[in-house]
Amino acid sequence: MQIQVETDNHIEGRQALTEYVQGVIDDAVDKYRDHITHVEAHLGDLNSGEKSGSNDMRCLLEARVTGVKNIAVSHQAESLHLAIDGAADKLQHALASSVGKLQDQQRRAAPTGQLTADLLRDDPDAV
Repeated sequence: MQIQVETDNHIEGRQALTEYVQGVIDDAVDKYRDHITHVEAHLGDLNSGEKSGSNDMRCLLEARVTGVKNIAVSHQAESLHLAIDGAADKLQHALASSVGKLQDQQRRAAPTGQLTADLLRDDPDAV
């Protein structure tokens, strides 16, 4: 699984931030790692650094999951770390739902009449 981190021009400390984002995403998606090929994190300051306020930092996470559409979640918070953590929680819940539905569809798609046909063929008293 590849994790890519993108930031806007108003975000500082990119290397340390990239390592933090990768760690948070690794923890959040660990259970679904086999289903994910790529995760992109887009970090930004919604007020362009001109002023600060509540909920002006945003983290958008997009996960490419095999067998389903891409999953995108975002979270806004007063700090970048809170935005990242919030988006990771949302991604974890979205993955649980999507992967769960995918696994349920796969279970239901299993052939149902094959076992019965095999039993009848092996039974000498069958018609």
